[in-house]
Amino acid sequence: MSSYIGKHAAYYDIFYQDKPYAQEAAFVHARLQKYSQGECKRLLELACGTGSHALEFEKLGYDVVATDYSEDLLAVARGKAKAANSRVEFRLQDMRHLAVPEEPFDAVYCLFDSIGYVQTNEGLRQVLKGVHAQLREAGLFIFEFWHAAAMLKSFEPVRERSWNTASGELVRRASTRLDVAKQLAQVTYDIDEVGRNGSSSHLQEVQTNRYFLVQEMAAFLENARFEPLEYSQAYEEGAPIDEDTWHILAVARRN
Repeated sequence: MSSYIGKHAAYYDIFYQDKPYAQEAAFVHARLQKYSQGECKRLLELACGTGSHALEFEKLGYDVVATDYSEDLLAVARGKAKAANSRVEFRLQDMRHLAVPEEPFDAVYCLFDSIGYVQTNEGLRQVLKGVHAQLREAGLFIFEFWHAAAMLKSFEPVRERSWNTASGELVRRASTRLDVAKQLAQVTYDIDEVGRNGSSSHLQEVQTNRYFLVQEMAAFLENARFEPLEYSQAYEEGAPIDEDTWHILAVARRN
């Protein structure tokens, strides 16, 4: 597992500037309110990136500890939190080896399909074991994952986007290759920054993320002593899950 290192982390908020973090946090908030048994106030985030979801949950009244394994992303997150006078605490953690001493939490969440970064069955079992240990009795685990049906049907081998920046233009080319047997998507990012003065720089990073079927994920949860409560098309109220559903949000309760 390695991603968003160095300059790639600095570009993160440019790449995802249009992501509706507040809307997504509100969607998860509704499920926390619906399914929580008792007060739900203390949240633990896995793979927090640059902290945008955590800051939105804080606005909704939650106390948040947010973790990520990229120190470069956490540096950006801490800067944003300081600018916003936020009390969110950011910690360097690998989700496969969780050790947050403030346990237990009322809920743990992991969004933006980040659980797939662990890739292997054993890695996922480690994550679920750690989440179970960090939750109070009947606490909730809410997470988002890539849906295998959509990936196999509709993945794009190459995608390219560009963004205007204060100094010029940023161009990102994403080349995707599937390992169907292992249910892995390997994405090679080639990123070029072109300055208005004619300068240019290039970086490349390879990320690998796993995709899942719903019933496959249900089996992992049940074996880890979680009760699956809901699977929904991520951030789309009432939308059915089908072969065109790319992102699934799962809600499970700790047994």
